[in-house]
Amino acid sequence: MKETKKILITVKTYPTPSKKYDELVCTAGITEDGKWIRLYPIEFRKLPYDKQYKKYDWVEVVVERNDSDFRKESFRPISECKIVKSIGTENNWAERRAVLKNVKTYTNLKKLIADSKTPNFKSLALFKPTKIIDFIYEEQDPNWSREENKQLELFFSKDFKRVEKLPFKFKYVFEDDEGKTSKLSITDWEIGALFLKYKKDHKLACQKVKEKYFDDFAHKKDLHFFLGTTKDHHNTARNPFIIIGTFHPNKTVEDKQGILF
Repeated sequence: MKETKKILITVKTYPTPSKKYDELVCTAGITEDGKWIRLYPIEFRKLPYDKQYKKYDWVEVVVERNDSDFRKESFRPISECKIVKSIGTENNWAERRAVLKNVKTYTNLKKLIADSKTPNFKSLALFKPTKIIDFIYEEQDPNWSREENKQLELFFSKDFKRVEKLPFKFKYVFEDDEGKTSKLSITDWEIGALFLKYKKDHKLACQKVKEKYFDDFAHKKDLHFFLGTTKDHHNTARNPFIIIGTFHPNKTVEDKQGILF
């Protein structure tokens, strides 16, 4: 069934090649009635510039359930996203916080994973780590796989700049409210853009990313994670979640007392 939804965009991940859709950006957000939604597929970099929504834009879009994806939050956009309004950071992200009050904040990873395995499962969530232990980066093959390269060569014209694969994976190491330590990859758009800004010097690029995501976000901000599962691993991995974005306003007195939002 087709329906029009108003969505606050909270997640845009780094682009990746796709077998069917050339290149995709995982886009997710919260509807005006407080429900999570994933928009798939969206070839974001092929959109006209004035249609390229930003994080914390309210958009209107006609959608239908994406039958190729069993995750209940996944919808297929069948119209362009119409940008309605942008929400800024005024009053320490007050308007953004107001929207996020309508969704559950998890503090226990075991509970979230358990909920992802139930009939009324979760594949998107807001998570508040109790303690950030570290932010690490690990080298990975800087080249797309043969299959991924094939897709890029088949579908992109010569005047379209192909997305670069990041030569590092970035991960948060953190504890939840039971003191359980976990390590999760983070794939948001901003982390890729920040790395590429300094890509000529990998050591400096990784240092700049860690300064932002660990020294700033983890130590100075009220850091929350936007978590999401991947379709391939939702039902098979012990922990199917990765970090697909961050929410990081300044800390308030209430935050320091452990009161979320």
